[in-house]
Amino acid sequence: MNSKKITQKDINPFSNSDTNKRYYTYDYWLRKTFGGKCMKIPIDAGFTCPNIDGKCSVGGCIYCSPRGSGDFACTPLTPPVMQFEAIKEKLSSKWKTDKYIPYFQAHTNTYAPVSVLREKFEPVLRLDGVVGMNIATRADCIDREIAAYLADIANRTLLTVELGLQTAHDKTAFLINRGHTYKDFLDGYELLKNASDKIRICVHLIYGLPGEDRDMMIESTKKLASLVPDQVKLHLLHVLKNTEMEKMYLSGKYIPLSMEEYINIVCEALCVLPPDTVIGRITGDGMQSELIAPDWSRKKTIVINNIDKKMFADNLWQGKYYTPQGQANC
Repeated sequence: MNSKKITQKDINPFSNSDTNKRYYTYDYWLRKTFGGKCMKIPIDAGFTCPNIDGKCSVGGCIYCSPRGSGDFACTPLTPPVMQFEAIKEKLSSKWKTDKYIPYFQAHTNTYAPVSVLREKFEPVLRLDGVVGMNIATRADCIDREIAAYLADIANRTLLTVELGLQTAHDKTAFLINRGHTYKDFLDGYELLKNASDKIRICVHLIYGLPGEDRDMMIESTKKLASLVPDQVKLHLLHVLKNTEMEKMYLSGKYIPLSMEEYINIVCEALCVLPPDTVIGRITGDGMQSELIAPDWSRKKTIVINNIDKKMFADNLWQGKYYTPQGQANC
């Protein structure tokens, strides 16, 4: 008699998964929401940031590349619609789909009057195959008028607004030249929540920021968990060329996390996050030509696989230690 081999998928205790993954992957959410994969297309609309142009600071975050996380997009001199079509054609050999999500990624994409935002967003929204839109910004660049416009977009397509928190610790935020406090973040977050329940909110955290230990990183995660965001992106801090972080690293003032440290922190973080919060990513991408450290971060697939292995070996899953009050028993 042939007996079926029991797989990790078969004994996975996490309900928001149809694979061996013990966390709510963005891929699984896309398949549930749209019935299949979607192509996410990065766009650089030519915005800047208030901590670059002097409104609250200059120089930008100390880890940020000159492109403001938009390194994978086209030049901002190219109109957004043309950027969309160019990236779509470039990725078409890899991604077989007729569903697209434009991602306004570089810098702060609500740092302008609503009239300018309309000029950037509306032509892309009208393109064939667009099923949603992601807009990356900062919570201190959300006011009532902008929140109302984002609510209008959310009535017409599946909108995700991505807010860069990075840390809930004001001391760290000051050190990295973030230019806003945790209270500022909460104020912008609430404006979005109150504007429309159709706006999906994704929050970014960075692990390995200078001066932070494991307890501080998990504390930021627990504070975020208490807000019950729709989505979370977890990033490793990369040291990139031509940044203040590079100077700190080369002078010995900053030591990056090891792969083992990062994997342990991510696994613990997943356990304290709500089980229905989508995990947009569990490690970030740095431009290979610009990456200084840590070198192990180039092995993204290995990092992700080792997170899966640890979650299985230690019988962990997303939300295992989460409670609705945002407190966790670890």
